[in-house]
Amino acid sequence: MTDEPQRKDGATELRGSPVAAGIRTELAARVARLVENGTTPHLAVVVGSDDPAVAKYAGAKGRMAEKLGIGLSVTTIEPTRGQQALNQAIDALCADRNVHGVILELPLGPGLDAEEAIARITPAKDVDGLTTTNLGLVAAGWEANAIAPATPAACIRLAELVGPLAGKRAAVVGRGRSVGRALAPMLVNRDVTVTICHTKTPDLAAALAPCDLIFVAAGRAGLIGANHVRPGQVVVDAGINVVDGVLCGDVDHAAVSPIVAALSPVPGGVGPLTSTLIFSNLMQAIALQQQS
Repeated sequence: MTDEPQRKDGATELRGSPVAAGIRTELAARVARLVENGTTPHLAVVVGSDDPAVAKYAGAKGRMAEKLGIGLSVTTIEPTRGQQALNQAIDALCADRNVHGVILELPLGPGLDAEEAIARITPAKDVDGLTTTNLGLVAAGWEANAIAPATPAACIRLAELVGPLAGKRAAVVGRGRSVGRALAPMLVNRDVTVTICHTKTPDLAAALAPCDLIFVAAGRAGLIGANHVRPGQVVVDAGINVVDGVLCGDVDHAAVSPIVAALSPVPGGVGPLTSTLIFSNLMQAIALQQQS
């Protein structure tokens, strides 16, 4: 299996699975060394929803953890039990020295506040990189001391398949906590000139035209079409939408692919890589905890 991007339907396809496979090989070796030294990595997943899709995400993490030799536990809080029960579960996991990472599966069920719950996660166990501490360290340019969010990191890895990012101009379309707000400073940290756009940006096409790279995570299916792109651009689609029962991104793949130089598919692009980088973040969490 190769990390080289593959051409399909015009644009070069930026697929996450080949890159993720290489990372998993490295992770398995790191986990083996930790176990030899008396530390068995453990990730705690907290589910606060009755949504079968959320349970599916947790199950997928469990299967990958098993392959890597990582312990994983799932704590499920029924939404009817309320915010206090969710907060207490997170507090207990963060206080457990045998738990090295805590991740809150989103979205939460009705009546539960994700922001309040995330704020209770100890930054050194925040493998999703969503606490204000980790986001602040990233924004300050101190990524080595932070746990960076996995989805923005996956976007960067895919873009790097085409070539170095330093000196490029990039647009980040979307300003959400999990992708856009972290991705923009992460790109700046790599010497990229960044324009931040969103669904309220007037004349989005004009804003994107000068950019070499376009990262899209606005949560709106088909937001980026043929009139928004030009030849030579690299487009990374981190959007997740379901339209008529079909999973799709924020980019109109069929319209954009014949024009741009490279494009990540949905599914198959950012997603598989994000799932693997969560476990890379767990290794970073263990390193931070051992330092302290």
